[in-house]
Amino acid sequence: MSAKAPTNLKTKTHESRALSGERRLRGIIDDVLRIAKAAGAEEAEVHVDEVLDDLTRFANNAIHQNVSEHGITVSVRTVAEGRTSRVTTNRLDENSLRAAVDAALSLAASQPKLAHLLPLPQRQKYRAVRRFAKTTAAVTPQERARAVRRACDLAVKRGQVAAGIFSTGQSLSAMGNSRGLFAAYRETHAEFSITMQEAAAASWAKANAGDVRQFDPQQLAARASDKVHLAVDARELPTGKYTVILEPSAALDLVGFLFYDFAATALADKRSCLNGRMGKPLFGKNITIADDAYHPLQLGAPYDGEGMPREKVLLVDHGVPKNLVYSRLAAKLARKTPTGHGFMLPNEYGEAPMNLVFSGGDSSLEKMIARTDRGLLVTRIWYIREVDPYEKIMTGMTRDGLFLVEKGRVRGAVRNFRFNQSLLEALRNVEELGPAVRATGEEAFEMVVPAMKIRDFHFTEVTKF
Repeated sequence: MSAKAPTNLKTKTHESRALSGERRLRGIIDDVLRIAKAAGAEEAEVHVDEVLDDLTRFANNAIHQNVSEHGITVSVRTVAEGRTSRVTTNRLDENSLRAAVDAALSLAASQPKLAHLLPLPQRQKYRAVRRFAKTTAAVTPQERARAVRRACDLAVKRGQVAAGIFSTGQSLSAMGNSRGLFAAYRETHAEFSITMQEAAAASWAKANAGDVRQFDPQQLAARASDKVHLAVDARELPTGKYTVILEPSAALDLVGFLFYDFAATALADKRSCLNGRMGKPLFGKNITIADDAYHPLQLGAPYDGEGMPREKVLLVDHGVPKNLVYSRLAAKLARKTPTGHGFMLPNEYGEAPMNLVFSGGDSSLEKMIARTDRGLLVTRIWYIREVDPYEKIMTGMTRDGLFLVEKGRVRGAVRNFRFNQSLLEALRNVEELGPAVRATGEEAFEMVVPAMKIRDFHFTEVTKF
């Protein structure tokens, strides 16, 4: 069976399915601020998020679901007598907005006073970013269905079974506060993910971008198909330390766990692996990491949850942790300048770098394989958990394609392993880096990261999956 669009699904035309526009969102914000002032709030902050998402889901070589969602949410935070709280609603009529404001004030009244609660920020200047692609916004269900059909036809031809998703969408966000701050951001997003199965073997490929033209679903399907065919009849190897070649998605899911360690609040709370290590050699000299919301491969707003402009921050310079990111409160407590990385208040985390960019190298996957006498090529890792927060020891499992490399060639598939590995040690043992690319993986991380060849990666047991 090959994929085809279900005939019983109704879809609206794209001409009638557009975002409301910045003017309407600003009007909602002004209405909520007016209501909050009348209700007695000393200060108020409003976030309005509008999302229009379309999803085509397929399994067993056929489309089984096509859904569309268009919604707006309003989140209001009020401040009164040193107390604050936030309430969110998806109802936009006057009475519902008033009820949300009243609920926020009532909830705040039951909270303790916050000794370090700051006044809301005033107007800010933002660097322009352009991340709305008309090509993505114009993708139709029929176009997604055709792409899925080609992928599934390939699976049928090769005696395989395909499953996955193809989604496209757009979003518009705006925020404002009672001190005159206003910010807005619009983007499009597209994602294709496919899992191929042949006999008991499985493999996977995934990509996302703001512009749907930046990836080819057919190439992703072909990659997963080739890998799953190679993965049939995997053999078992002994546990131990291996040289590994992590494809970008696998590298992302591992190094993504450094997100919160670069937060100033995490260091102040003594829960970062960087406590006592700032300014000292910690990783290999070939490791340089920045947080850069303006990188051409990134998505996301140029401002944080409080409306502060995001700054580009050099976090690691040739293996040495140099800088942290700061919310407004963390910056005041540390006598630093805010970097625009705070989350919407109230929250318990403070801040984090949300646009990590690893500097890459010039070694392709093919070159890494050719220069490896014996090692493992890793497609993907999952079910990752932190074992030791300070040494950043992580445990997890490989999946969807683990291959033995011997004398510069891929020799066949290997049964999956569980690993127990210090991330700090792994980043000291990086021998080669590929070009940095936009990657997405098992976890909710998206970043610009290269493929990595790492020596002495510790596998502790063979898994059943």
